Amino acid sequence: MDRTEKQNLVASLKGLFEGANLLVVTRQSGLTVAESTNLRRQMREAGASFKVTKNRLARLALEGTKFAEIGPMLKGPTAVAASSDPVAAAKIAVNFAKDNDKLVIVGGSLDGKTLDVDGVKELASLPSLDELRARLVGMLQTPATRVARVLNAPASQIARVLAAYAEKGEAA
Repeated sequence: MDRTEKQNLVASLKGLFEGANLLVVTRQSGLTVAESTNLRRQMREAGASFKVTKNRLARLALEGTKFAEIGPMLKGPTAVAASSDPVAAAKIAVNFAKDNDKLVIVGGSLDGKTLDVDGVKELASLPSLDELRARLVGMLQTPATRVARVLNAPASQIARVLAAYAEKGEAA
């Protein structure tokens, strides 16, 4: 890799890091091509990315970003998962690591706050942004249906009472 390619790689990594809200640092020693491809596909579907990086170049790309403190985590065969969703990359990485012991979570950073392994796992247990939106919409719709039921209930009760009086009058 010549100097120009390295500069381009650092620039693209820096762009990736600046556009992300979450970075998860992993060690991926021994992953097969199929496993790595599967992990990348899962990340892409969740709106995240997974890059195997040269540690020195990744540290250069981290300089001047909100994630600069995770530089010391970049040792050995590392890869970085990045996402703008504050949960997506962590959720995919942790779920993949449960099934595959060749991927080890080292740590991460959420908007500049450094996370250890437990912090990343806790973050992965939170619902995603889409799940939270769905819950919020459900909560907003529930009161509306309850109000409609309450408003319809007196009218239906009045109709029942009138029907009962009408039946009583016909019987007499």
